[in-house]
Amino acid sequence: MSGSGKATDGQSGLDARGVGRLDRPLCQDQRVVLFVAAMLVGLVLLALASDQFVAGCSRLASSFAVPPLLIGVVVIGFGTSLPELLVSVVAASQGLTDIAMGNVVGSTVANLTLVVGAAALLAPLVVRGSTLRREAPISMAGIVLLAIMLQGGVSRIEGLILVVAMALALTLILVPASRSPTLVDDDEAEEPGARPGRLLEVGRTLLGLVGTLAGAQLLVWGATSVAGELELNEGFVGLTLVALGTSLPELFTAIQAARRNAVDLILGNVLGSNLFNVLAIAGIAALIEPAVLDERITQIAAGAMVVSGLAVFVMMRTGPRVVRWEGVILLVGYATLLPFLA
Repeated sequence: MSGSGKATDGQSGLDARGVGRLDRPLCQDQRVVLFVAAMLVGLVLLALASDQFVAGCSRLASSFAVPPLLIGVVVIGFGTSLPELLVSVVAASQGLTDIAMGNVVGSTVANLTLVVGAAALLAPLVVRGSTLRREAPISMAGIVLLAIMLQGGVSRIEGLILVVAMALALTLILVPASRSPTLVDDDEAEEPGARPGRLLEVGRTLLGLVGTLAGAQLLVWGATSVAGELELNEGFVGLTLVALGTSLPELFTAIQAARRNAVDLILGNVLGSNLFNVLAIAGIAALIEPAVLDERITQIAAGAMVVSGLAVFVMMRTGPRVVRWEGVILLVGYATLLPFLA
């Protein structure tokens, strides 16, 4: 009996070892590499798919004779914020409110410092009169409003207020600008002969939307998993890794535009993207899941967001352009901020 018992124990031990060899859990380093790889794949999907989504939407809007103003402000403005929107919505739907709001605040700070700074380093950024009159003050007001609401968390009522404020902001931008046909440059419009068929553009748009959603899922999963493995605060992950990742499309676009000396729309596009971030995306995320937030977001990051917005606003007013040395200040400011978020 005892021999039989030993044999059984030995066999079960062999089985256990055999199973262990087949299903052995990954060590921490391997898991971190896997999660970082998921984040990178998610970022690539976000960048490529959101670009296709914006292109599809723009060409569909042009084919249906939608006014260029609406394409420039609504379609492009919404499209460049699509990665932030889907990442924050996915995070909020999973109860990860620190990542959802951290992404919004971190992306806004990155747009104002990293994106504007990098672009200004390559070429001085021209400030349009319409940007100074409309987008800049309205964007600054939205930043201050969100910073105030972040204190103590963002409730569903406050989320609704942010969404309503977005509608009001669009009205304030679109109604006066509708009298000026020069909001969108002629070279931004698609030439009629270059437009593919509508069916192709519908497919491009849907594929871009699905790809962006998949990228957002991968990015959120990878980021939260890395945070868990390395015992990082989710607010820190949202403010840095996720926010930087979702700001990459704006960064690449701004750098390419600066390299080609097409700088007159960079600031307007950044401010428009930030307006969607702080009002529409933050509001929608709060409506999905009221946010109870880490102090890194309510104090340090919210303060950095307001200071960054004021810095860029002052630079635009004194120019009217953002020059290289001001770009260096913005980049140094972003690098200096990161350790305080850890």
